[in-house]
Amino acid sequence: MTTATARTRSAVPEPKAYLRLLTATQFAFNTGFYAVLPYLAAHLGDGLGMAGWLVGLVLGLRTFSQQGLFVVGGALTDRYGPRPVVLTGCVLRIAGFCWLAQAGTTATVIGAVLLIGFAAALFSPAVESETARAAVAHEAGTGTPRAQVLAVFSAAGQAGAFLGPLLGSLLLLLGGDFRTACLAGAVVFAGVLAGHARLMPRRPRRVRAPGARTVLPREVFANRPFLLLCLVHSTYLVSYNQLYLALPLEVERATGSQGALGGLFALSSLLVVVLQLPLTRWSARRVAPRTALVAGLAVVAAGFAAVPLTPGGPAGLLPGATFVVLLTLGQMLLVPAVRGLVPDLVDDHRLGLATGALSSVSGLAVLVGSAGTGTLLDAPGPVLWAVLAAVPTAGAALALTLSGGRRTPEPGTGAGD
Repeated sequence: MTTATARTRSAVPEPKAYLRLLTATQFAFNTGFYAVLPYLAAHLGDGLGMAGWLVGLVLGLRTFSQQGLFVVGGALTDRYGPRPVVLTGCVLRIAGFCWLAQAGTTATVIGAVLLIGFAAALFSPAVESETARAAVAHEAGTGTPRAQVLAVFSAAGQAGAFLGPLLGSLLLLLGGDFRTACLAGAVVFAGVLAGHARLMPRRPRRVRAPGARTVLPREVFANRPFLLLCLVHSTYLVSYNQLYLALPLEVERATGSQGALGGLFALSSLLVVVLQLPLTRWSARRVAPRTALVAGLAVVAAGFAAVPLTPGGPAGLLPGATFVVLLTLGQMLLVPAVRGLVPDLVDDHRLGLATGALSSVSGLAVLVGSAGTGTLLDAPGPVLWAVLAAVPTAGAALALTLSGGRRTPEPGTGAGD
């Protein structure tokens, strides 16, 4: 075997093995991240004495620096390949956690959380676009529906989101503090960095064709089906964000405190870990991706509508629990479908940018939608939940106009560039 042949094979990994690496990456990312995030607000308010509005601003800046800049990470992935982008993101996340552990002023806290968010804006689009590309290749080679493969990726992320807070809580119970949780998160990402430096394949740098556009390429930003998918996905993400806005209000109304929120979040993650794979295995073989997307949004809408209609159960948590269960079931149906549709709607060499743009557009929608929801929080319960139910309902109606995609995987398609 020649050196050139060996180099080519190393640059195009076998899809199944590559998917294992990417799935393990998602699990580790979320484990390290969620070991810290659930305790950030309490640290800022109780530990550093920040006012409530300032705590909200810091958390909003973290979300915006992550979701809003996904498009940057996606574009860099298309240009330089996933390896350098993922490794750089890991280095920045380690630095951000170490900085946050030491930060004691508003300026240093904001700097640390912006760095943490930007790190995710680098590695998440790289990992997600590579997973979609490898899932398409795996589908072409084995016939396994890509949505089923992408469901494994989603379940791994939720498993990390479930385990991370437990890790953080364990550290606190053992006498640690928020600084300890930050350093534990940094250690997790140091392990991810070391593993990817060794295992992630090197890809040749993409050479830009003469006269090629580098800003707002038409393949993505003038692609009407893709932009419609972004809009549909935005209605889901605005709805999902109500776990952090409307649900706490409902739990406090029903029980007098927000103490049960942690249990409801754990219920959501546990449902995904247990049910994501069998549910997606069923839907991927029986319904088209567009149908799964429409059904998922309809279930999410039903979750909102059920809150004022469900009688209070034990400790008054039944309406909130019903909402969490239906929202999570809808999420499990639609997220793999969305990720599976992206490779059909954009050219392969723009997949990273498209993956990033999907999240950035949705992040902007969440920013606007959160402000709108905030004005409704004092409205009567039935009004609030009816308006919220209208968002995924509109998304389902838009999804009905989506095309089924324009690309069919060809046998033998590789996972690489």
